[in-house]
Amino acid sequence: MKNQLTVRGMVIGALGVVVITTSSMFIALKLSSLPWPIIFVALVSMFCLKAMGGTNLNEINVTQTAMSAGAMVAGGLAFTIPGIWMLNPDAEVDWLMLLVVTLGGTVLGLIFTALSRKHFIEMKDHSFPMGEACAETLETGDEGGSKAGLLFAVMAGAGVFTFIRDWFGKIPAVLLSKKMAVYGSLCGAYVSPMLVGIGYLIGGIPIFVWFAGAVIADFGILMAGTELGFWDSAVGAAIKSSLGIGMMVGTGIGIICKNILPKAKEIFGSMFIKKYAGDSIVPMRWAPIVMVALAFVFTLVLDMGVIPSVITIIGAWITTAMAAECVGMSGINPMEIFGIIVLIAAKACSSMGGTEAFFVAAIVAVACGLCGDVMNDFKAGQLLNTDPRAQWIGECIGGIIGAVVSVGVLMVIITAYGGDCFGGELFPAAQAGAVSAMVGGISHMPAFLIGLCAAFIMYFLNLPVMTLGLGVYLPFYLSTTAFAGGLIRFLVDRFAPKFEENHTGTIIASGLLGGEGIAGVIIAVIIALQVII
Repeated sequence: MKNQLTVRGMVIGALGVVVITTSSMFIALKLSSLPWPIIFVALVSMFCLKAMGGTNLNEINVTQTAMSAGAMVAGGLAFTIPGIWMLNPDAEVDWLMLLVVTLGGTVLGLIFTALSRKHFIEMKDHSFPMGEACAETLETGDEGGSKAGLLFAVMAGAGVFTFIRDWFGKIPAVLLSKKMAVYGSLCGAYVSPMLVGIGYLIGGIPIFVWFAGAVIADFGILMAGTELGFWDSAVGAAIKSSLGIGMMVGTGIGIICKNILPKAKEIFGSMFIKKYAGDSIVPMRWAPIVMVALAFVFTLVLDMGVIPSVITIIGAWITTAMAAECVGMSGINPMEIFGIIVLIAAKACSSMGGTEAFFVAAIVAVACGLCGDVMNDFKAGQLLNTDPRAQWIGECIGGIIGAVVSVGVLMVIITAYGGDCFGGELFPAAQAGAVSAMVGGISHMPAFLIGLCAAFIMYFLNLPVMTLGLGVYLPFYLSTTAFAGGLIRFLVDRFAPKFEENHTGTIIASGLLGGEGIAGVIIAVIIALQVII
């Protein structure tokens, strides 16, 4: 870890995580979205450390890991907890409870990223497009020359485009089909350089399967099902949503049964068996004690009850694996959906109240958000030969600071604007609205069970069911743009293979991801300052 985990790097990372976490909380509540911060913080870390002199890509990578960790912790909180006030604007939730929720989710995320990193980064070797783009950005920027010029030119262009689209509103963010809207379909295209870049980096069969899922859901379930009189558009929407969630749950169970349990000794042995202690990036003999302690804390402090607390911890184990698989294959991390899945399981097995149900969802969403974000950092670290232990320590520092800051920012917002600020024009918080809608349970249980069983079987047949499930669940306009990027990659590989031999296409895709991501973070900071001031 020498010359990688440094005091100056952690100071820079700690200062940066305060800014990134604050802006992420505001952007998640205000725009109901959250751009990946990884490339922005990588460039900020590179600029600061190079200005100080004597740095290297590994120190930059570790600093960036610490700086980005708080963003998705804030996202996990913002995408779930505001639903409490959407259902009851006068609800009173103690700040200590929110801190326990956020720190609990962060600690679970830290444990499961440490345990599963080797499996998802080294053994399965998923693409993790954001992590790959980050490594490409750092290497190209460090080398300089024409490749660096191309990278930063594309990045600047994508950033300007994003400002024109999101800040000035001169370019529509989404192009929707009015004809399909009558069926409840968001058919169209998201005008996003980032999503095109993600599609390009994923490429191949996964991106085509992703789009196939979208076609099945919108043109099959919503349009054809309604036209043929099988159901009305409202029932069709419930079937689409429940089927997509069921497929993701089934995939998660498949991941556990096929990949995790057979290798449980290798992945989790470091928690219990001394001879496996070296298999994890850090000693993990303390992890079972911490998880038992968290179950007691959740039961006593949050009043969740013993069974929901245990389900939350087991659910976080399953869903962080799902988050790692999902981010690795698609670059998307629907953390609030993972929270909903465990929330429903906990409610089915207990009689806990509505507020406690939101706590379950938030704990899981925070853990999954942190896991997905840091797996991107670990992928970049693998490509840059960074010590993963140094990265994990950076993740601990950034994640814990991010947990405290995110709770502080949320409490400031509630104090300043009141609980009724959520769900309206000021802070739409659409994801939290979805969680509040799902507190009552799955909207179409037969579709959910069909999706679960089908996905479980398909996963064991080595079919790319996770991306198929994403296509079914996500709005069609997201899938369209990602598919366009994947189609470009297919055409490049088939008709112009030399274009990718020197990574030109990857550099351009990385610039598209970085430009929109950086612009998104800058816009978030501006919005945060405007609201605070």
